[in-house]
Amino acid sequence: MLSVKPLSAFHVLDQHFFPIASSLTLHPQDSLSLKNDGAILTVIRQGTFKLERIQEDILVGISPSPMILGLPGLFDPRSESYQLTALTECDAYQLEGSQCKGILDRNQLWREAFQWVSWISKAQEARDVQLIGQNSYSQIRATLQVMSKWDEALRARIGVMNYIQQRTHISRSVIAEVLAALRAGNYIEMNKGKLTSVKRLPLEY
Repeated sequence: MLSVKPLSAFHVLDQHFFPIASSLTLHPQDSLSLKNDGAILTVIRQGTFKLERIQEDILVGISPSPMILGLPGLFDPRSESYQLTALTECDAYQLEGSQCKGILDRNQLWREAFQWVSWISKAQEARDVQLIGQNSYSQIRATLQVMSKWDEALRARIGVMNYIQQRTHISRSVIAEVLAALRAGNYIEMNKGKLTSVKRLPLEY
């Protein structure tokens, strides 16, 4: 679904951000309220989390570490609010946007920052292609393909129905009907509401 994270850029930025940041540990189901206003940068060093956009009550995605959230707000502050919720224990830290800008300026790290912002933009574009203007089945199909790329441990803790509904806002009855048909056709396998395997999914329902 996504291009590979620019991990080399992350490690360079992390080495400069971490020493002056405020560290925090998030236990499973702990949440942080985030704003894309350039005020705070949030970095997840270890763990898996989900990110939701509060205004639309929509799940943006589930992601493993590492992750830097807030860099786009340094360039283009906006008022969108997000909620980050830990799914596993997460080691994280935060620092002020003004501190972040100072570090980028002093150490000439804008190239690395741009690499990370570019990856975030590609991730958002990929999500939009999957969901915007697509019919219900195409959205469900794309979401199942996303889940198929997760590791087994993550799939074992995320309910298929809830994830698809939160990501797409398709009605639960439609999702249940499609999942039942895909299971009957042996295109997917589920156990206790969790996805265990995905085979080649039909293009049309």
